Amino acid sequence: MKNKNTFSLPAHPDDIPVPENKRIVIAGGSGFIGSGLAEHFGQHNDIIILTRRPQAPQGRVQYLAWDGRTRGEWASALENTDLLINLTGKSVNCRYTAANRQAIFDSRTNATRILGEVIQTLQSPPRLWINAASATIYRHATDRPMDEAGGEIENDFSVQVCKQWEQTFQDITLPHTRKAILRIGVTIGWQNGGVIHPYLNLVKFGLGGHQGNGRQMFTWIHITDVCRMMAWLLHRQDLSGIFNCTSPHPVTNKLFMRRLRESTGHTFGLPAPAALLELGAAIIGTETELLLKSRWVLPSRALQEGFTFQFPHLPDAFGDIIAHLPRTAYHLF
Repeated sequence: MKNKNTFSLPAHPDDIPVPENKRIVIAGGSGFIGSGLAEHFGQHNDIIILTRRPQAPQGRVQYLAWDGRTRGEWASALENTDLLINLTGKSVNCRYTAANRQAIFDSRTNATRILGEVIQTLQSPPRLWINAASATIYRHATDRPMDEAGGEIENDFSVQVCKQWEQTFQDITLPHTRKAILRIGVTIGWQNGGVIHPYLNLVKFGLGGHQGNGRQMFTWIHITDVCRMMAWLLHRQDLSGIFNCTSPHPVTNKLFMRRLRESTGHTFGLPAPAALLELGAAIIGTETELLLKSRWVLPSRALQEGFTFQFPHLPDAFGDIIAHLPRTAYHLF
């Protein structure tokens, strides 16, 4: 067995190896991104997922109960951890009622705060803590892309959530734990729970045209590159702070939907005007901002530090996703 602290250097710039024999804790890891991380890291590492709905272990992946607010038996799992990843937060795919807004804030800040309090009491705290954040922290942008150095941050509801989430993390002082924030774009992958499945349903029923005017920018990233960036940060012990976790090639909504149709063999898709989206959002209990906000974000810092993407371009990303799915996921028959 390899030494616990062994991490091989990449064989070439495009090769970011999966670490081996590490202890990785994923808070709020039962959703789409958490499942992708467990799949990516789970074969060669011990994974502990903190979740409100624990289940039986699966190979080297274990599940522990936590409520995201209070200290519990899960706290001891953070002892001597190589990597802590915090993904906890109520889904923003809901109507922004007063109660939902408060729950969106609280679920993120409470989980971040209690993790920090627990780490401060440990004998051997995590070596790296990656806290998830969102690329939607930047303003609605149609004029130019946003990055870590020059991105403009305004103060609408989504931005307020992102700012409080990051500030809670930044306010925690941990002298023995390296800290990083990943501002993650819309993550696409074949795993259950991801955004790609609703889009594929639209395409399947002939509704896969653009949303709104289609000119809003769509900042995306393949789930594999989310996992690879976290592995890269674990390896790069000289790095900390904020990174945009997004593909270097965002596209317009119109082009995103066209590429999806092309990847699934569909030639036509009806567009959805903004007024229709407003009606549909009210019916299904969500907000049109999730489709109509123009997120134009670039991963400048990661690129400057030498990170390479496995799926920098949308056609290759879609090709990989479609290859993992049955035809019935995107065709009626």
